[in-house]
Order: sequence, then C-alpha cells, then structure tokens
Amino acid sequence: MHSTAYTRHLLFTPPPALSARRRASSTVRMALREDGPTVAVVGVTGAVGQEFLQVLSQRDFPYSSLKLLASRRSAGKQIPFQGKMYTVEELVPESFDGVDIALFSAGGGISKELGPVAVEKGAIVVDNSSAFRMDPNVPLVIPEVNPEAMSHIRLKGRNGKGAIIANPNCSTIICLMGVTPLHRHAKVVRMVVSTYQAASGAGAAAMEELALQTSEVLDGKKPTCKIFKQQYAFNVFSHNSSLLPNGYNEEEMKLVKETRKIWNNDEVKVTATCMRVATMRAHGESVNLQFENPLDEDTARKILQKAPGVVIIDDREMNNFPTPLGVSNKDEVAVGRIRQDISRDDNRGLDLWVCGDQIRKGAALNAVQIAEMLL
Repeated sequence: MHSTAYTRHLLFTPPPALSARRRASSTVRMALREDGPTVAVVGVTGAVGQEFLQVLSQRDFPYSSLKLLASRRSAGKQIPFQGKMYTVEELVPESFDGVDIALFSAGGGISKELGPVAVEKGAIVVDNSSAFRMDPNVPLVIPEVNPEAMSHIRLKGRNGKGAIIANPNCSTIICLMGVTPLHRHAKVVRMVVSTYQAASGAGAAAMEELALQTSEVLDGKKPTCKIFKQQYAFNVFSHNSSLLPNGYNEEEMKLVKETRKIWNNDEVKVTATCMRVATMRAHGESVNLQFENPLDEDTARKILQKAPGVVIIDDREMNNFPTPLGVSNKDEVAVGRIRQDISRDDNRGLDLWVCGDQIRKGAALNAVQIAEMLL
C-alpha cells in the first residue's frame, strides 16, 4: 500500500544553460519600486484579469507603475491594489505607450488586434488567449516545462524589444505539469487524456451561472441557460468549444497541438476527450501514458516528488487523491492515482489523475511566472 505524503515543491530551478535571472516559480520579493517595469493588465475586470492582480500582489511582482485596462463599459471603475485605488482605463492603442510587460486576458480578438500594437511600442505581451499559440514565431511556455523557448526574449530596458509569449491552454498546462517530468525520464510516445473542466474556463459569467443554476434547480425552478445551451448544474456534457470535421472539438485539438509544440515533438501521439463538469474553478484530468522506455509506478512517484510546482496526493490506504475542490485557489498541480497500466505487460504504461486550479496555474499564475522570467 502506498501512502505518499502531500509533498510541496514550489521552487523551480532552471536548467544550467539558463541564466540565474530566468527564474520561474521562485517569487521576486520587491513590489512597487522605481526601477521596476511598467505593467499593464488587459481585461482586468474578467476572472483571469482579477486573478492576475491577486497573483502579482501575492508574489510581490516588481513594478514602477500599473495600468488596468478593459473595455469602454468598464472604464472608470475603481479597483484596489496593494493599498491604492486604480481607475480602469479604456483599452486603446495608446494604452501601451511606455509599457514594458502587458498581461493579456481579454479574448483572442482583442489579442490579435492590440497585441501587435503593444509589441510595436516595445512591450512584452504575455497572452492568455489562443490567438498566437500555434504561431511558429511565438513561444508557447510553461516555465517549469520549457523555459528555454523564451530565452531569447528580453525587456526593452535590457537591450530587448517587443515580443509575444503565449500562455498555453489551461488543460494543457495542468496536464503537462504532471506528465512532463515522466516524459523526460521515459519518453511518452502516446497520451490519452480525458478532462473534467470547470466553469471558470468559460469565464466569470459561467461561474455565476453555475451558482445561479444550482440554486434554481434546488428550488425546483427552471435553470437559467445563457452561457451554455443546456443545464450545467448537476450535469456533465461535452466541452462547449466548436466541433471540427474530424469529430474532435477545439479544446481537444488544443491539447494535441500544444503538447507537440511545447515538447518540440511532432511524433508524440495525443488524443483527448474534453468535458464540462459542474465544478467551479479547477480541472481534473485522467491521463493514460505509453512510454518508449520502461517506467514503474514507484520510480514515477520519486520523479514527481522532485518536480517543481507539483504535489503528490496518492494515499490508497485512506482513498485520498486529488480533487478539484482541494486544489482550488492553490498554485500547485496535484497528481495521484499513480498506477501501472494493467492492459500492458511491458512496464511501459501508467495511469494518472491530475488536478489544477484553472484560473491560477491554468492561466494567471503561469503568465506571471513567464513575466518573472523576464526580470
């Protein structure tokens, strides 16, 4: 019986080839300071935008000034940050004058329109949308997984110039945080993923609708269905992204394509089934792995215990494993249900259960970690 403790690994140590300044998860303890970068948060009134502010504050991200940007209808709102009130400004091209780092989470359309404008003005854009992820000239980065992909990018104050860095999709980040350490050891040749995705992936309005529907259904009322076309509360349904001619939806193909790009491996075989479940802000993912080289479950645990940003919750005796509720509002991705794939008899298959907070590591935290690597 395995009873693995809840082991925390919060600090990321970059490969020797990277300079000491390219830290990912290690917190930079400075906050407001004259020589810090000018930071803009685009889409600040959304779920991820609000989480950007929380993460920046909690990690004491250094900044000399802060711009909070959103649509015209949100302009003028007052938002507190580190003891000061900031006025939300309308997002326009001139918003990026003098900006060093722009954290974008306002949708792909806004990113495509104004991301290049910010770059032209010298800013490093960390974009949370899908707009640039598969652009071969844009690095797609998980700091604990492939920090070297952005090693050529520097702030303009450090002899750099404007650039875009893409944040991967939330389900990809959470999956690869748990799988990549094993891939490095035994090389994944095939991965089968089934995701159980929370409301937060569809934005703050979806979270509000899930809460409203839950109350309505319990009161015997007809649920309000504005964000989704069907009842979400007490239900599970196929992910609401568009279906493609091959029968996969866009969310599933993101996992396939992004994994290959991040691992720099077009040969790895990936298939996915993505579902919406009635949880609020954290995803769960069932992952089946086939390896080129043998890997037993005990070795896998030892590898994951040392992995940055990962915790193991794998107590068979107490039937205690990761849950979306348990990882909500936490930085780490939790891995459990680590077991040999009994459909194979060559020690080249494992099954995992991975959970992570979609808004934090799946979006805002990963973006801020990318920004930290620029410092």
